[in-house]
Amino acid sequence: MEKAILKLICITVLAIGNNALSHAQIFDFNKEHPYQQIFVETDNFGSSYLNVLEEGLTSIANDTVKLKVINDLAYYWHTRNLNTALEFSEKGILLAKGLGNTLWEGRLQVTQGAILLRMERLNMAEQLLQEAKSKVKQVDLPFLNTQLGYVFERRGDLGKAAEFAMETMNLGVALKDKWAIAQAYSDLSNIFWKQSKFEIGLQHGLKSVRLFKERGINDLDYGFALYVVGNNYLGTANYEKALEYYKQSNVIGERYGFYNNLADVYISLIDLYSFMGKFDEADRAGSSAIKYSKLLDNQFLLMRSWLSLGKLQILEGKYISAIESLERCLVIATDDFGDIFYLSQAYEALGRAYAGNHNYQKAYGAFEQYDKLEKEIFTAEADQRISLLQTQYDVAQKENTIQLQETRLIQQNIRQKFMTIAIVLFMMFLAMGYVAFKNNRKKNKRLEEQNLEKEYLLKEVHHRVKNNLEIISSLLALQASQLKNNTLSSAMQEIQNRVYSMSMIHKRLYQDRNLAAIDMNDYFKDLGTHVLESFGAENRIKINYGIKNIELDMDTAVPIGLIVNELLTNSFKYAFPNNRKGVIELIMEREYDGLMVLSVADDGVGQKQEEHAKNKGFGKHMIDLLVHQLDGQLTYENTKGIKATLKFKWQHP
Repeated sequence: MEKAILKLICITVLAIGNNALSHAQIFDFNKEHPYQQIFVETDNFGSSYLNVLEEGLTSIANDTVKLKVINDLAYYWHTRNLNTALEFSEKGILLAKGLGNTLWEGRLQVTQGAILLRMERLNMAEQLLQEAKSKVKQVDLPFLNTQLGYVFERRGDLGKAAEFAMETMNLGVALKDKWAIAQAYSDLSNIFWKQSKFEIGLQHGLKSVRLFKERGINDLDYGFALYVVGNNYLGTANYEKALEYYKQSNVIGERYGFYNNLADVYISLIDLYSFMGKFDEADRAGSSAIKYSKLLDNQFLLMRSWLSLGKLQILEGKYISAIESLERCLVIATDDFGDIFYLSQAYEALGRAYAGNHNYQKAYGAFEQYDKLEKEIFTAEADQRISLLQTQYDVAQKENTIQLQETRLIQQNIRQKFMTIAIVLFMMFLAMGYVAFKNNRKKNKRLEEQNLEKEYLLKEVHHRVKNNLEIISSLLALQASQLKNNTLSSAMQEIQNRVYSMSMIHKRLYQDRNLAAIDMNDYFKDLGTHVLESFGAENRIKINYGIKNIELDMDTAVPIGLIVNELLTNSFKYAFPNNRKGVIELIMEREYDGLMVLSVADDGVGQKQEEHAKNKGFGKHMIDLLVHQLDGQLTYENTKGIKATLKFKWQHP
């Protein structure tokens, strides 16, 4: 029971959110088929769906879609207000006739028949449903037969109602329509309940609920099936189970505003709470039943509400109040009231109320009416018809099972033959594959040898380029040592560092396994150590590295190495004057959308804006050219020292 309450709370919360999204989920006018049909293609919306359908009508250009929406409006308005539902069905029929669309005229007539039978206009409903049969398609017949079954059930002809339920069942099986099969089981469960055959009613009802769950749509009929199962559990005096199913039905009813199902459930809850001795809760259920019956403007439900309240008052010993409630019930149930079953119950309850109030003459008259009506409903003929139908269905199911088994045996033999053929073909392909494998193995071995040879040659090229660059670097260092001019000597040192940064790239390429990419973490550490040593600053300046699992191709690594070399050189030259100690942070990391960010930041003395603007030497021009080559963007921040940040697009090598 706690689970059911929790489910109710969750669905209520979701429904609030869903109401805001209903329009988007039901209509999308950018699509070829703009209407996602409610309770067929989706149930992901809240109780405002009828307003959404009405608003959407004005934007629908396609006549067929418009008729479909009007039909759904008509049918589902009957769960809120029968008169409004009737107006929509009339509007749809007129539109279908004007368009000459006989199919949708018939479908709307079926919907109107469903509305009329709930208004207790049973003869008009039957006539309209029979007329619609020749206009609709076979797929529409399960729904049509269900409504015809309700007409005869209301009249008390349970045998005829069962025939229509079985016809719906057979159509559902033929069409593989899970809704039709589930609905047929639900209707049979309701008929057995009316006959007080609760155990067999329960079996059919639980089958219906299982099929509705498999269908995956919480609709009006699923809510009704849950209610019928609750009724059968109530008939077996399993009150806890009955309450569980009533609450599940109410969850669906509250979410979508199914006033008819809510009224049904609250009427049954009056009886349930009465039997449990919870009279206050039964009274509250009675108030809710009357409220929803009046909102719906449904005399049938209102009659049943007063009937259940009268039964409750009899149990409480309030016989005068019970007589008043039951007389109200019978005033509503006029002479042309269709449902003899509930009419008989009303007279039986009135007889007990009169007897409790010691008015035995009126009690006798009420019981006499009850006996007369009961004989009309529970005839031996009706009972035999229902039993015969059930037997015929069971036999048909067994025949279908035998036929299915024979079909499966034939299919199994065919599968075995195919398996034999498949195994022979597989063996042939296996032999061919083995020959191809041996040939490919030889080719792969030759390719592997060629690749190793090429890899060796490529490494040798990188090795020689690295050696040549190191020779150039050594020559520059030798030349710098002989220069007495400090400016020229410093310039030569910077050129040497640049050459060294490039030689390190080639060194990495021939030392690592991957000839296409350079591990930037190791590369930057080697480069930083070299620059520190060239300036003799390894004892006073520390470089912290923040590079993890980043590899760059050679075309990207060379300009990046030169840029970092220049930025480190600038920090050593300007950030730490007078042998000042300090720290340099060298960080490279990936960002979103393939963006790479490189930053070199020192905690030195910084640089004034005008000084930074004047610094237009060769190093600055070279950095600008390299940044342009990378199609990147370089920015400087001058807070606690200088921080240079380079952002550029990067792809994995």
